[in-house]
Amino acid sequence: MSDIKAQSGRPRNPLIDEAVLKAAAELVVEVGYADLTIAAIAERAGTSKPAIYRRWPSKAHLVHEAAFRDGDDALALPDTGDLHDDLAEMLRRTAAAFAHPVARALTPGLMAEIAQDPTLHPALLERFAGAWKGFHDRIAVAETRGEVRAGVDTDVLIETLAGAALMRLLIGEPDEHWVTQTTDLLMRGIAA
Repeated sequence: MSDIKAQSGRPRNPLIDEAVLKAAAELVVEVGYADLTIAAIAERAGTSKPAIYRRWPSKAHLVHEAAFRDGDDALALPDTGDLHDDLAEMLRRTAAAFAHPVARALTPGLMAEIAQDPTLHPALLERFAGAWKGFHDRIAVAETRGEVRAGVDTDVLIETLAGAALMRLLIGEPDEHWVTQTTDLLMRGIAA
């Protein structure tokens, strides 16, 4: 059997993927997450609902990808050689990612859908796995340098950092004072 016959179906068209992601990002800002429909996304993207559902299992999966397409790149953490500075930069980048208009428009609805869709939470975590792995590595190095006490749960630290950034965006814009104060608080919690 030839390689062509062994393939099932037509290959996905990356232009459709791009058009759908762009349409989803635009529409979630325009109408909000609750009023966003796959039909409206399909219409704007010039495709069909079945074409979208072949690519994404739900509106939540699609819109999350549209909002956080740069997942690893946006949160990639440089190793400055100073853990305090690294934490501060991660706070800045996390807050900036959540502050993006698309992320702001979808976050409340996405939080509600996480409780309803058991496949959504792992998919969301996977999107940022590369950036978070870098942070895990950075904390491990800091532990060997004696900057961090042994046994710090890096996942809890990441959740705390992301939660602080999200909460700050709910009540106001993060500024450098907030970054400094929050970084100092986190450092006191993990310092050796």
